[in-house]
Amino acid sequence: MDTRLMELLVCPICKGPLQHDHDRHELVCAADRLAYPIRDGIAVMLEAEARSLDPAAAPTADRPPAS
Repeated sequence: MDTRLMELLVCPICKGPLQHDHDRHELVCAADRLAYPIRDGIAVMLEAEARSLDPAAAPTADRPPAS
């Protein structure tokens, strides 16, 4: 992503800064622990499209879901 654009983009929830994760093609908000995808060079800044970075929020195959 363009450096000038990255300076303008903020998290849509907390309005905090975002970090560009080049490997995963995401913009990461450390404060909200969310990662927003970048698709075809366009940041998808919708909370519904964001991936949670909280390991407790995502069930894994090794751990059964909480009852």
